[in-house]
Amino acid sequence: MFTSFRVGVLIDDEQLVRDVESRLPSLPIAYWSKHKNVVQKKASCARYPSIFELEFNNIYWQTLRSTNGTFQLFGAYYDIRKRSRIGPAVRILGMIDRIEPRVKTFCQLWFDGQKEPFIVKTFEYKYIWFNKWGNYKQGIYQPYLIACQIPKPFRGLVPASVSLVEKQCDTATNNLRVLYNRPLDDEKRGFAVCVKGLDFLYDDLSVRLVEWIELLGMLGADKVFFYELQVHPNISKVLRYYEEQDRVHVTPLTLPGGQPNVPGFQHLFLSKKTTHKRQNELIPYNDCLYKNMYKYNFIALLDIDEVIMPRRPEDRTWHDLMERVVAKGMKLKNDTYPSYNVRNVYFFDRGDQHDHEWAKDTPRYMHMLQHVTRAKNYTKPNQYVKCFHNPERVLTLHNHFPIACLGGTCHSYPVSTDDAQLQHYRADCVRTLKKSCEEFKENQVRDTTIWKYKDELIQRTRHTLDVLGFFKPSSAGGGSGGSLLRGGKDSLYKR
Repeated sequence: MFTSFRVGVLIDDEQLVRDVESRLPSLPIAYWSKHKNVVQKKASCARYPSIFELEFNNIYWQTLRSTNGTFQLFGAYYDIRKRSRIGPAVRILGMIDRIEPRVKTFCQLWFDGQKEPFIVKTFEYKYIWFNKWGNYKQGIYQPYLIACQIPKPFRGLVPASVSLVEKQCDTATNNLRVLYNRPLDDEKRGFAVCVKGLDFLYDDLSVRLVEWIELLGMLGADKVFFYELQVHPNISKVLRYYEEQDRVHVTPLTLPGGQPNVPGFQHLFLSKKTTHKRQNELIPYNDCLYKNMYKYNFIALLDIDEVIMPRRPEDRTWHDLMERVVAKGMKLKNDTYPSYNVRNVYFFDRGDQHDHEWAKDTPRYMHMLQHVTRAKNYTKPNQYVKCFHNPERVLTLHNHFPIACLGGTCHSYPVSTDDAQLQHYRADCVRTLKKSCEEFKENQVRDTTIWKYKDELIQRTRHTLDVLGFFKPSSAGGGSGGSLLRGGKDSLYKR
């Protein structure tokens, strides 16, 4: 059956379903399309909700309005990791406008071929936050991971979708496709990088982004997963280019509930309401973990102004680094750690007033290669670190550390600064380090560790910028300076 007419092209139902599923992966539209004409038994407690009965919020969220709080649900994932004490489960990621929600809810689990759901009581609400961090108030959307155990008769079967309801027999207002991204050969790749929602509507960081993505590829990142709020057109151009090469994946993102999503207003909200910003960031971080937990050995959460840099000359990749680091950790506890944390150190920039010497034979647009002076001292251990997370061990993630882990306490192995450092390229320290920032700035040392990638990184970056048309025609093949033709200010990424 043909359903629509578009510029002379007929789109059939199957094509339409595939298109919607690609735009909204949490919607089980393929399953609904397959079963929408199935008549359920009259005695059935709950019926499968039509996709037209679901309550959507800000495009990507689905809603449950309970008698004690509103749930905005983002994704559902099938979890059969060996260290999970609750056994096979579906975990639902979302936000609830309650602290310590007490309302009882149920999961309606829909399995392919079943005419009615199997209903289980929600096992737990796992809070992805600490109350001491702020915003611990009723009425503010809080990040949660909700767990539903798979009943024994269905263990080994992956639910097609799940609905969260307050009463067992309710017709659901939400229905999330259960994601299970397991490789066919069951072989994991090395490293994935997850990047929180990009909020760069006015800052054109496209050239710096190219340098960063190319460096991550050289270090061994198999794929970079971006979440996109609002970005400059040149950044979109870069992301689309790398998506076509299958080197990055971009997931569009909105803020749930009554939070603003209008361009400009959203940026203002996130820059002024920093605690809300931090809470919202936990959704893409944990979505990225659960979509990729079966596909990669390690997952790193990084911002685009920082990179985990192996320091030893013999370590050219993260694989080289982690082979040594994991072996060191095994000697301490005869087991792998949930995460391996790397100390933060600032590589300062004075904005457009470059008071450093320009590195010769290096294009001036190579931001990281041109900034080889850093603070002498690292930030304190366990402060502002970034980690390589073991997805078999972590349950929920925060920007800097895992919050909860499978099988017990979240022990994180501190990687020696002789082995690696988190190179953080900023004009200033984070706000919470204002008092000690002057000391960092006054005591700096030269650090050219990144130059071991110099020639290849310049070549890769220049090639990409050329393909994207970011050079003026007269300099597309030419000098090391590489005159750029871009429409925006290459300003620093600010937290």
